Parts: sequence; C-alpha cells; structure tokens
Amino acid sequence: MTKPQEKKLNRTTSITIQDKQDYPAIDTKKAYKQALKYWQNELLHVQQAYYHQGQRAVIVFEGWDAAGKGGAIRRITEKLDPRGYQVFPIGAPSADEQGRHYLFRFFNKLPKPGTFTIFDRSYYGRVLVERVEGFANNTAWQRAYREINEFEQLLLDDNIKVIKLFLHISSDEQLKRFSERLNNPYKHWKLTQEDIRNRNKRAEYEVAINEMLSKTSTTKAPWHIVLADHKWYARVEVLKYLTSTLSKNMVVTPPPVDPTIVALAEQQLGIKQRGCKYEP
Repeated sequence: MTKPQEKKLNRTTSITIQDKQDYPAIDTKKAYKQALKYWQNELLHVQQAYYHQGQRAVIVFEGWDAAGKGGAIRRITEKLDPRGYQVFPIGAPSADEQGRHYLFRFFNKLPKPGTFTIFDRSYYGRVLVERVEGFANNTAWQRAYREINEFEQLLLDDNIKVIKLFLHISSDEQLKRFSERLNNPYKHWKLTQEDIRNRNKRAEYEVAINEMLSKTSTTKAPWHIVLADHKWYARVEVLKYLTSTLSKNMVVTPPPVDPTIVALAEQQLGIKQRGCKYEP
C-alpha cells in the first residue's frame, strides 16, 4: 500500500497547551480516507508483531470533553484483531473502589502478553477532575504526580510500553461540539451535566492539565499533544503516532511460517507454500 503524501506541519515543542494557536487540518475527505486506510493497516501489522512476540502496551487517552477521544479510539480499533486489545472507559470509581487506593482499579486492567490496553481517561483523573472538583485533597493530588510516575515506571520495568496522548481542542471548538450534541437527538447522551460544569472551570482545568503535562512527561513515557480541532487530522495523527511509537525496538516483519505447518499442509491438504513477499 502506498504511503499517502502529507504536508509538513509546524508542531509545538513545549509540553503545554494553549487555547489560541493554529490547529492543523486535512483538506479533503479523499486525503483523509487514504491516510486513515494506510495507517490503520500499518497499525494492524504492529499489533500482529506484538502478538507474535508477546509484547504489551498501555495506551492512555486524556483530553478535553468533546475532544474526540472516543472517535479516535474507534479508528484505532476498527481494523485490529479484537482479541488483541481491550478498551476501558474510565468514569467515577464504584463504591467498592472508593475505599481503595485510586490505582487499584488499573492494576487488574493491565494487558496480557501480546495485547494492548487502551484507557479512555485514566488514573490521571487524580490530578485533573479530582483536583479541580475537590474530590481529592491538596496533599492527595500533589502526591499523585510521584505515585503515577512510579506506577508507570513499574510498567516500563515489566517491559510494558506506556503511550500517553492528550487531545487538545480550543474553547470555541468545544462550545461548537457541545451545541451539536445538544441539537442532535442521536448525540444528546454525549452532553452531560459534568461537561457543562467542567466547561465553566476551563481556566482551572488548563492550569491542572499543564501541571500534569509538566510533571508526568518522562523520557520513556512522554505525553504527546494532539491538536484536535479538526477531527480528520486528529484521528490520523493518533494512528501515526501510535504506529511509530509502538514500532520502536520491534521487528514488525511477520515471522516465517512454522515448517511443521508447511509439511502438514502439503501432506494432508495437498497444498504447498508459494513464495510470498511481505508488503509493508
């Protein structure tokens, strides 16, 4: 499959978000569909490599309400083998979980060998919503930066790759998407009281987000900010970044077929293996 041509885009280098900045876009639906198909196929190859080599990855999504996290996750998983990943949307802890350490409910969701775990929101809620809304006291959320870094280091030490994406949209774009949800009967369910409450505290959330990015973006588990005002661009950017990051230190080329399978297929089925080429 031919790799789509792309425009070179200026990217922010600092790990912070700003409301007023340029948001890149993909110009046409044709270009979007071409890029989407290409990168979904590339990610499928990477998933197969993780399966064959027994590797694991945790993929964390954070972002503003209505930033497109769910849409991006759908495009990630659309072409993957469903046996090779799990998606966990993270909301408020249950009554049982509230009596335990906030990281407890994430330990039992870690990936099995050969699979990915995708968190749609995550343990970073401790330093975001729990901080801003007062669900965690100052000592608790300030301590959480160290706890989260140590938790991720535990994963890295156990050879689990940790990939973190923050989807950033402008205040104007968020309001536009809230209006669409309010006026589209099939999207009513997406607009909640919490969305409206959080919107009214956007300045406080921006402070919390920037501090989170600053204190938890580490060399081996850095944050990647996706400028997501334009959905087509954001979805492709997420796929590209995941494919690139998951591929590091991996052999993505498929392993050779088991000679026993080749022999059995010829003996019992009468079929022979033809010469084949790997098409990246």
